[in-house]
Amino acid sequence: MKCFDNHLEELFGLPALLFPQTGEAAGTVEPAAVAWRIGYPRWEVDEELWNETFDRFCAEIDVTQVRALIAGNWEDMEDTDSSEVVAALLAAREQLPALRALFLGDITEEECKFSRIHQSDVSPLLAAFPALEEFGMRAGVRDDQGQTGGTQQFPALRHDALRKLIVQSCELPYDIVRGVAASDLPALEHLELWLGSEEYGFRCEVTDLEDILSGTRLPRLRHLALSNSDLQDDIAAAVASAPVVAQLEVLDLSKGTLGDEGAAALLSGQPLTHLKKLDLHHNFISKPFRQRLRETLEPAGVHVNLGTEKSDKDERNTHEDRYICLGALTHW
Repeated sequence: MKCFDNHLEELFGLPALLFPQTGEAAGTVEPAAVAWRIGYPRWEVDEELWNETFDRFCAEIDVTQVRALIAGNWEDMEDTDSSEVVAALLAAREQLPALRALFLGDITEEECKFSRIHQSDVSPLLAAFPALEEFGMRAGVRDDQGQTGGTQQFPALRHDALRKLIVQSCELPYDIVRGVAASDLPALEHLELWLGSEEYGFRCEVTDLEDILSGTRLPRLRHLALSNSDLQDDIAAAVASAPVVAQLEVLDLSKGTLGDEGAAALLSGQPLTHLKKLDLHHNFISKPFRQRLRETLEPAGVHVNLGTEKSDKDERNTHEDRYICLGALTHW
């Protein structure tokens, strides 16, 4: 099972740069030229509270020019949600007029298990930064006993500038899925929802995605990822007739339990030959259906990513034996 081994290397097209520790100079880096990462690698340095580091950042860097911020480790991510990080960013909003991209929870598997990263209500950030163009977060909702926890929320909202939204999870709460689906995001071009598995607490139905699949609130959407779930066959069946598909350039149904049933639905549904890319990597599709997908789409110029071909023994066409790519299986 794959996990997050490294921190983000870029955000908003800018290379990520860790803000220096106390006593170290930031050098001559232009504040607008990098995506600043606040939050040091866990256990590798003397830990400074996230808010203390952020206060130093605001004092030492001309933050009026900063365009991208990455929020890394905060204190006790397993037991403490991100509300203090959110509050600090909200308090500094007048100092950050140029901010266009924000990622909350850039935390590796070694630092905190994916399923145990506790987030909070992030919607005030989108309200406070109306010019934000990219927002992402990584979150789980379980404690160290595997029980549901955390206070992450994403109520339905409107944001006129947001172009890219990424929510990475192995057990995305249904109210977040519904909140995103019900949001008015007229500028959104790129949407990624890593949904999760029922085994880890994911409780959504395909019907919760209807507003996304209709495309009504997402007129500019070009990249849609509904991935990392054990509903992939059902999602593929819904996508096969979804109005939003006609406007897409990239369709991503990867990292989940997609099998022959889902592949057959994609092949028998509306044409996908207008796509630039169909991403289905990490799947349980048999060799014949993999070949049919390639033969149908690649001649039209579609890049079909089926990932590494599994052996016959590993195709696991029994749905109960399948697993998502990023989950909590090894997390406690």
